[in-house]
Amino acid sequence: MRKIARRHRRTVVLAIVLLLFAWIVWAFFFRVTEHVTTVTIGRSDIESSVTALGTVQPHSYVDVGSQASGEIRRIRVQPGDTVHRGDLLVEIDPSVQQSKVDVDQATLASLRAQLAGAQAQQVLAQQQYDRQKRMAADGSTRDEDVQTAYAALVEARTTLDNLRAQIAGAHSNLSGDEAQLGYTRIYAPMSGSVVTLDAREGQTLNATYQTPNILRIADLSTMTVWTQVSEADILSVKPGMPVYFTTLGSADRRWTAVVRQILPAPPNPATSPDSSGQQAATPASAQTTGKVVLYTVLFDVANPDRELMPQMSAQVFFVAARTHGVIAAPLAAMTPVEGKPGQYTARVLEDDRIVARDVRIGVHDRLSGEVLSGLAPGDRLVTGVTRTRAADGRFTW
Repeated sequence: MRKIARRHRRTVVLAIVLLLFAWIVWAFFFRVTEHVTTVTIGRSDIESSVTALGTVQPHSYVDVGSQASGEIRRIRVQPGDTVHRGDLLVEIDPSVQQSKVDVDQATLASLRAQLAGAQAQQVLAQQQYDRQKRMAADGSTRDEDVQTAYAALVEARTTLDNLRAQIAGAHSNLSGDEAQLGYTRIYAPMSGSVVTLDAREGQTLNATYQTPNILRIADLSTMTVWTQVSEADILSVKPGMPVYFTTLGSADRRWTAVVRQILPAPPNPATSPDSSGQQAATPASAQTTGKVVLYTVLFDVANPDRELMPQMSAQVFFVAARTHGVIAAPLAAMTPVEGKPGQYTARVLEDDRIVARDVRIGVHDRLSGEVLSGLAPGDRLVTGVTRTRAADGRFTW
């Protein structure tokens, strides 16, 4: 009996040892541990916006060119100078234009002298014709002489009309050449700042086929941002929509405005923004980048401190909707319900249990959304669940 009892005890001990060994093997190599990561729901500001890139350009500008050919004698301004309407900007050598005016004046004087002689000839022809008519009435002259006197009178009148026409043409030529002479002195057509200067003193200009640009004057008190918006976002942008932007040089400053205009067609290369950012055919537009079609959106912003300068790059945000201090939840932690916009399914950790909830989202950006129902501040939204085997990590009891 004692041997049987001892054998039974050894069997029990062996079984306990085997069970303990099996449990240790399971705990170290096969036990699966579940880890739940959560985020606590709180309140924040949410903004739904369309992001785009733009270029800052003057709202008003004018390219000052030359309508007269010749050598530039003097340029009275430099880039950055402030000018007022009517200020003298450039002087061009007027020698050629002055000589044309002198010739026109001499031709006009000659024609006027000829006109005076023709008027005297017409008076004489009229007197001779009247005398012949009186003599013809008395029968003391021939019909041939009367006809000859009349022909001389008509010829005198014709000569007079011809000279008057030549004088009118000479006046027109003189006016045109005087205008060309006036073009040798170029005045500011508007008030503003000289932003570019494309010519130098001593340079010869040829205005025969096209007007050469000399400088550009721009009003920098108001700037226009030329923004390129992709076709995927353009339908979300409307005139009057609030917009703000930042620049690379002033990332901590935000300028605000409203959308003024959306150009109806994408820009083509012939009308793309020039050195000032303005479009020659429009202000800077069918331009495509790869296969993405871009549309031009314009808005104006006051620039009283002149911190905004032409050609600055702008990071633009068109604000579609904005909320403040609302319950916010990360969209990546929820699953959208197919066919129901704004409806999501969320997992919430309650008393160490994961439960599903239906959530309705309002205004949202790319990361977060305004919770209209389904979640409350303080809820622990499950963002991820990971399962690991003990063999894959550090063993914990």
